[in-house]
Amino acid sequence: MDIASQIIRPGCGILAADEINATMEKRFTPIGVENTEDNRRVYRGMLLAAEDGDMKLSDHISGVILNHETFHQSDDSGKAFTEVLKEQGVVPGIKLDMGVVPLAGTDDEVTAQGLDNLNERCAEYKKLGAGFAKWRCVLKIKSHTPTQLALQENANVLARYASICQQNGIVPIVEPEVLRDGDHDLQTNRKVSEQVLSYTYKALMDHHVFLDGTLLKPNMVTAGQTCDKKYSVEEVAEATVAALKRAVPAAVPGIVFLSGGQAEEESTLHLNAMNKLSCIKPWRLSFSFARALQASALKAWQGKPENMKQAQRELLKRAQANGQATQGKYQGETETSAAKDSNFVPQHTY
Repeated sequence: MDIASQIIRPGCGILAADEINATMEKRFTPIGVENTEDNRRVYRGMLLAAEDGDMKLSDHISGVILNHETFHQSDDSGKAFTEVLKEQGVVPGIKLDMGVVPLAGTDDEVTAQGLDNLNERCAEYKKLGAGFAKWRCVLKIKSHTPTQLALQENANVLARYASICQQNGIVPIVEPEVLRDGDHDLQTNRKVSEQVLSYTYKALMDHHVFLDGTLLKPNMVTAGQTCDKKYSVEEVAEATVAALKRAVPAAVPGIVFLSGGQAEEESTLHLNAMNKLSCIKPWRLSFSFARALQASALKAWQGKPENMKQAQRELLKRAQANGQATQGKYQGETETSAAKDSNFVPQHTY
């Protein structure tokens, strides 16, 4: 509970910097950077050490999700990245799932792998300083999906993962993501999201997971990427909070949304609108963004040492904007055009 409270402290959220190497290839190629281990180390080291005048990473970032490679890397002075974070009061986290795999007997549905030896991995990461972990499962909206098999399988996988994390003193972030791919409308996503969350929390309780020591990382309820109808920021906020209220127990201390490929400003506006709603919300609504925090920073960096400070400024600006959005105080008057660019990737894996 103490770790979870630290992560969801007011005005703060999570930087997801746990992309697999294949995903970093897609991020680096457009800016002409070779996808090497050292370039990934330099890039992530730049993010974790971000500061600009009086602004620093820990002002609005309370946790950072790392992958296995980054978790074991160090900055140019030899200081482990986990220590860089802890010295700032930022909780190091670790991505534990090993990616999605086909769910046999279904129409292109998937589940997540990585439960084998998870207890041993958790114990090792805890020794190395991990305070929390993340596990992503994926559900898809089609004419006949998600099926009951996919709903049950992914819910049980998330519950097993969460239980094992807690046995090792690690806060589990539970991430059942409903993908934006498709032409479905807002109401369809809301219905499916409610269903996914209901299955997930039934499984978590069946596995005796201590909900007070967990966090939820869901999708925002949005229409499909190719839906003809456009919805307002307020409609998305209302649909998302409605789905959460119907399925997420009040014992869960915080909900840290994924951005799902939304533009940086778009995801911030949606989060801000949710926090401005006057209805009762028993959990803190925050963020756990990857693309929606890093896109402008990547464009500014371009792999050049002389651009590092500007890239860090872009990251800190996005972190500040989202920190304001967690309190319903985001104004958005200083946004650049880059913050409005879509980050959507079909069938996204990371």
